[in-house]
Amino acid sequence: MSVASQQASHPGADATSGPRPATSPAVDLEREVDRILGRWAAVGAAVGLVRSGRASDVVTRGVADAASGEEVTPDTAFRIASITKTLTAVAVMTLVEDGLLDLDEPVWRHLHSFRLVGPDGRDQPATLRHLLTHTSGLPEVLSLPRALRADFGESFPESSDLPSLAEYYSGTVRAVAGPGQVFCYTNHGPAVLGQVVEDLTRMPLEAYLRERVLEPWGMRDTDLSQSRRPRRARAIGYRLTRRGPVDVAVRDMVTVGAAAAWSTARDMTRYAAGLLGGGSNEFGTVLRPETVASMVGAHYRPHPALPGMGLGFFRGEVGGHPLAEHQGIIPGFDSNLVLAPDDGAGMVAMVTGARLAMFWLPDATGALLARLVGAPEDRLRDDLPQRPEQWPELCGRYDVPASLSDLRLRSIVGAGVQVLVRRGRLTVRCLTPVPALRRGVELHPDDPDDPLVFRFDLSSAGLGTSRIAFAPDPVTGRMALHLEVMPLTAYRRR
Repeated sequence: MSVASQQASHPGADATSGPRPATSPAVDLEREVDRILGRWAAVGAAVGLVRSGRASDVVTRGVADAASGEEVTPDTAFRIASITKTLTAVAVMTLVEDGLLDLDEPVWRHLHSFRLVGPDGRDQPATLRHLLTHTSGLPEVLSLPRALRADFGESFPESSDLPSLAEYYSGTVRAVAGPGQVFCYTNHGPAVLGQVVEDLTRMPLEAYLRERVLEPWGMRDTDLSQSRRPRRARAIGYRLTRRGPVDVAVRDMVTVGAAAAWSTARDMTRYAAGLLGGGSNEFGTVLRPETVASMVGAHYRPHPALPGMGLGFFRGEVGGHPLAEHQGIIPGFDSNLVLAPDDGAGMVAMVTGARLAMFWLPDATGALLARLVGAPEDRLRDDLPQRPEQWPELCGRYDVPASLSDLRLRSIVGAGVQVLVRRGRLTVRCLTPVPALRRGVELHPDDPDDPLVFRFDLSSAGLGTSRIAFAPDPVTGRMALHLEVMPLTAYRRR
């Protein structure tokens, strides 16, 4: 993506003055959780709810340990994986508030443990804002050989000593693109941010988080090394097989600032309450309201019809209500945090032993939050006409400009995206082995002011509806395809 094609707003540009109370307080969380788990199986689950900016209910189901029959409680620790990225982002923003960091200065000024270099081997001029929005140019996978190892080579057996990031990166981590040129979801950006916190404060990231974030918000059972706690204090990760649940061995992540955290439903509702409360919850204050508003505002937005990316948070929208969210996915565990900042409402869900939860858990929790805040469901529209005369400029094959080592992305889009006409309908499909994505979905006009904005429905795969927008790149003139579910951009082949 060219730098000129970005449309990033100023920090907090679309934030409101404060949350309004949830408009549908009659949601029965226990009943809703039972309905979700009646459709999608899980060995254990914990779901927490925040209303009017305060931690409200926690519902637990199933077992934390299938062998002993120990039940899940609000204080059972789950791996929350990539939700760790939001904790690291909060830690970074405390240092921004303290005047020790600037979002738009090169990271290398504060990174002393190892070098961050660009494709040319020189210091990469990426900023904190680039790292927080996954636009720093760092790839998802450092090399193809590492991609063949567990967790893309980022994890080590629980009983072993973790190398430092400097040792893991052999003193240098290399970007594959210039900063601001392309969105690429990666663990290495947040890992670098965690190292910046350590180098600047001369404290381990876990100790800094404990002092500045976790203790002030009452999150006493959240940390980055919970795997060292007694086994009974944490849920066991499972995968489902035809013979029942099978244990998944715990492996510790070297990319600590990106994926190492364990937490409980009780703690995560306090975390959500702190964010929804403008940086404060009933236990204390971590950030100023304007800082939190900035974090959930748009900082990378490749198309104005799509929400884009905040600082450490993905942005979404349901029925006109802005959302801030993040998933956590690691073998054996899935989690999701979704906030409606303008409504003071939020949800956190954590499950173990659930098949394909990376797809259905965000959609289920998002739909429940939408009902809580009284947001109308986003449906396919039937009141906007198709424009077949525009189809020739949209149809074709689109390539995602990402490194071939980004295997997680490639597992979704495969060899690219294709837009075609099938049975008289405009259709989009991914050139991937995944059947639901390869079959494709119809595109339905979704914006009366822009005929190149569409919505598609993946409810059959547990994903609900989502937007897709087309626009010519202002620099090259090539037609670009932008996705809402993750701010990815693909370009049509000439």
